[in-house]
Amino acid sequence: MTDTTIEVVDLVLPVAGAALALRVHRRAGAGPQPGVVCAGSWLTVKEQMSDVYAGRLAAKGFTAVSFDFTGFGASGGSLRQTEVPAQKMRDLAAVVDAVSDWSWVVTGSTGVVAVCASAQYTLGALRRGLPIAWFAAVAGWFHDAASVAPFYGGEDGVREKLQQASAAARRYTETGELNTVAAYAPGDPAAGMSMEMDYYGNPARGAVPTWTNEMSLLSWPHWLGYDVFHQIDVPGGSDALARTVPTLLVHSDDAVLPDNARAVADRLGEAATLVWTSGEQTDFYDRPAQVGTAVAAVVDHARTVLEGRWTP
Repeated sequence: MTDTTIEVVDLVLPVAGAALALRVHRRAGAGPQPGVVCAGSWLTVKEQMSDVYAGRLAAKGFTAVSFDFTGFGASGGSLRQTEVPAQKMRDLAAVVDAVSDWSWVVTGSTGVVAVCASAQYTLGALRRGLPIAWFAAVAGWFHDAASVAPFYGGEDGVREKLQQASAAARRYTETGELNTVAAYAPGDPAAGMSMEMDYYGNPARGAVPTWTNEMSLLSWPHWLGYDVFHQIDVPGGSDALARTVPTLLVHSDDAVLPDNARAVADRLGEAATLVWTSGEQTDFYDRPAQVGTAVAAVVDHARTVLEGRWTP
């Protein structure tokens, strides 16, 4: 009889001088399993949505890994609370590389499950050659300059935030001090997230002790300047990878930027499978109904891709 007890083991992975904090979730005593790296929304830590999905997928027969990106949570990095997509892509690639080398992971089986903003970063990592067998985006936040600007006061609001970031960069280079604002503060236009969201304000949900409710102002140009469609559409050899890795997109009309999720699926063409369901954005972070729907879709997706190499 298979032991269904889930073991959770913390470890450290050195990446470019910053130690990344990883957490491995898997069935006790299990042999080689498919690997999956789980990543969450911007400005978050592994104890939020990443651990939720890693735990659920471990129960389904995966070796699932959650982790803190450089500068967040238990991971190292001097630029704390700074959202830099290029750095997050490098971190993701390093974790995938490590997981893929483990003897208790089936060779060539590793995938990524990315919730919210990490979904668009995974597409960027694919453009850079991320070696994964499959990818699943859950309530993926996919933006370009035009679609992100309305969240921050339009063209004038973006200009102001870029000016703030410039001043913060000068202060950091001159003094080593970081200017920060709240990551989440409802009604505060200076915050990273100013809309009312129970998830980030509720200790029973996302307001966990390991999460720091701060965002470095250095984040703004990196966040506001990111363009997910460039990651897919840019010409070149590695661009083909994003169009060939089997990709699942779980989304809903009430999740964030649904038209952009559809546009991503259209651009990925035959590589994409779109599962349209119900639920608001943060429901997919921890609510049993939405998480259950997403996990079931992920398991089916991985089973299809890994047919003949895995029986859950």
